[in-house]
Amino acid sequence: MSLDVYREIREALGRGEPRVLATVASTRGSTPRKAGASMLLRPDGSFNGTIGGGCGEAEVWQEAMETMRDGQPRTVVVDLTEPVDGEDKICGGVMHVFVERIAQQG
Repeated sequence: MSLDVYREIREALGRGEPRVLATVASTRGSTPRKAGASMLLRPDGSFNGTIGGGCGEAEVWQEAMETMRDGQPRTVVVDLTEPVDGEDKICGGVMHVFVERIAQQG
């Protein structure tokens, strides 16, 4: 995780603003990013960092926005082995991405 992500988490918590952190927990095969890569989402849907781009990142983004709404952590399995139209899923691996809401407890 980059220092920018840590800094944004600290600042957001200080302002009482929630964030959702999506972290690649594990990978198998060829994937765009490896375990530890992260993406921090804001309530407006914008984000800091990347877990690889393309349709896999979009899939995680959708689940992360659900976590922003309901506060429930989840694991998203991004399967990059299935052939699809276009060139987005050419890596051939699988990523497990843990998604959690980060907010002040209270």
